[in-house]
Amino acid sequence: MSEQAEAVIYVVDDDASMRAALTRLLVASGYAVRCYASAGDFLVAEPDSRPGCLLVDLELGGPGGLELQQALIRQRSTMPVVFMSAYHDVPRTVMAIKAGAIDFLLKPLDRQALLATLESALAARATSVVDRQLRDTVSLSEREQVVLRGIVAGRLNKQIAADLGLSERTIKSCRAEVMRKLDARSLAELVRRGEPLLRH
Repeated sequence: MSEQAEAVIYVVDDDASMRAALTRLLVASGYAVRCYASAGDFLVAEPDSRPGCLLVDLELGGPGGLELQQALIRQRSTMPVVFMSAYHDVPRTVMAIKAGAIDFLLKPLDRQALLATLESALAARATSVVDRQLRDTVSLSEREQVVLRGIVAGRLNKQIAADLGLSERTIKSCRAEVMRKLDARSLAELVRRGEPLLRH
C-alpha cells in the first residue's frame, strides 16, 4: 500500500468530465493524480520522480494515444502505459500492446478492472517474469500457433477463419483454448504473452 500511495497516475484525456471522474476515483483509491488534456501537455510537463503509470485515451484532439506512446518509446521511457477507448478497435489495440502497453480498457471503465490493471501496471516487472515463466512451459498445436499469429497481426476471428478456410466458430474455440493455455483474460494479455512464442 505504501508503494501505491507514492505512485502517480498520469491521466491524458481531452474530455474534462472524464478527467474529473478519474481523478475522484483514483484519489479515493490512494493514488496521486496528474491530468492533461492533450499529449503535448503531458510531454512538456515537469517530470515527476515518483513511480507512475500513464492512463491515456486512444483518441485525443491532436496527436492520439498511440503517437504519445511512440514519443515515450523514443525518449526511452520505462513508464507503463494503459490505454482506454470508447471503441473496440482490435488493430490499434494490438499495435498498442505490441509496442509495450500493459492493457487496453473499454469505456465506460469498470472500476474494479481499472484499479486491478493499474496495480498490475505498477508491478509490470514482476508481471513480465511471470509471463516469461508461463511461455517457457506452454505448448501450442500448429493450428493454435496459426490462429495466435492472426490475432497478434490484429486480424478478427472472421478474417482468420476466411484465411484458413475454417468456420468462425472453430476459430473462436481455438482462440479460447490458446487463452486458457496462456492464462490470458484479455486480448492485451493474449498478445503480450503470445507474441514472443511466435518469434522462433
